[in-house]
Amino acid sequence: MKMKTNQLTWAWKRFTDLSTDELYKIIQLRERVFVIEQNCIYLDCDDKDRDAWHLFGVVEGKIHAYLRAFGPGLKYAEAAFGRVVTSPESRGTGLGRELTAAGIERIRAQFSGASIRISAQVYLQKFYESFGFVRVSNEYPENDIPHIEMLLK
Repeated sequence: MKMKTNQLTWAWKRFTDLSTDELYKIIQLRERVFVIEQNCIYLDCDDKDRDAWHLFGVVEGKIHAYLRAFGPGLKYAEAAFGRVVTSPESRGTGLGRELTAAGIERIRAQFSGASIRISAQVYLQKFYESFGFVRVSNEYPENDIPHIEMLLK
């Protein structure tokens, strides 16, 4: 069953402000998509969550969209975001685009208009280009999935 994005509530929180239930649901969504669906065995709990801001969209208590963001100097010289994910039930609703736009907006507000660097799966290059990101690296494997770095100034 597809969800409607107008029912969605956004939350933007530091790691220490996440409830146990919110953190559990975030990890559950990330594992559901990145580990199970993409058949990629990797350690999702990488200690980077503690330094991140967490943006997630909730409908009726369920997290349908998520990304984590970092200030300049934590992952790259620029601000960054990653672990961008939408639930299978919300695909085709435009929620991925809404999540990315909301993430860019919150990062720019939180970090005074900072440039943003991401490590993107290669197949999403055109998607991120539609937000103004530019490819700035050669292709490289990350967890056996082809990635590229992209920059939004």
